[in-house]
Amino acid sequence: MTDKGSRDFEDLIAEGASVPTEGWDFSWFEGRAGEARPSWGYATTMAGWLGRADAVLDVQTGGGEVFGFALANAPRRPRLAVATEGWPPNVAKATALLRPRGVAVVASSEDAPLPFADGTFDLVVSRHPVEPPWGEIARVLEDGGVYFAQHVGPGSVRELVEHFLGAQPDERRDARHPDRERRAAEAAGLEIVDLRAERLRVEFHDIAAVVHFLRKVIWTVPGFTVGAYLPRLRALHERIGTEGAFVAHSTRHLFHARRGGAGRTAHL
Repeated sequence: MTDKGSRDFEDLIAEGASVPTEGWDFSWFEGRAGEARPSWGYATTMAGWLGRADAVLDVQTGGGEVFGFALANAPRRPRLAVATEGWPPNVAKATALLRPRGVAVVASSEDAPLPFADGTFDLVVSRHPVEPPWGEIARVLEDGGVYFAQHVGPGSVRELVEHFLGAQPDERRDARHPDRERRAAEAAGLEIVDLRAERLRVEFHDIAAVVHFLRKVIWTVPGFTVGAYLPRLRALHERIGTEGAFVAHSTRHLFHARRGGAGRTAHL
């Protein structure tokens, strides 16, 4: 590699390592990485659900960007809107974004019980929960209440994961399989109304985008640091320089589930 190429690599690595990671605003990636979006248009569809709900909870809201967008585009605001988040930088970002819109943001770790009474909400939403707390979701929903969410599916960006970690065991690739999640939801007392899955193209155009992505989406390569993976980062940088964008594929699935019984949203 030429000296110029080496400097380019080092500059890109430094840039990717310096970008703040809080929240779920992915605008920094524009022109550097891209991901096709699922056909169902989650945030826009969620806005329609919000217009028919009385009390709504957004679980693991991140920086509140998706929930805030949906609220801003809802035809009618719910009487009560609450969001939970466990990572302190995201709690601060979500609070700053959502509190002026009348949303209470509650700091709650992902593995803790949801800090709400049974049957508080007629709608629970979530975009990309780390692990859906099915029992807690069912508990805080009223009879007839709806869970509407977009989940990360099995083997998402597998090509990127395996570049850094090698071939993965089946149990990791299948951990987020929608059939497994369906069974867990049903075991918690939820009825699956609709479940859809899609596989979507992802492109990374430079190594800075890869570094930022791995720092932001921390479960992709657990424990990722630039220092630990520098040789693999350099190899991928050279591959992008030779072959063009690195292509991977994300997986997403849409959940529409309902707690049995006749409640405010049972007719939806």
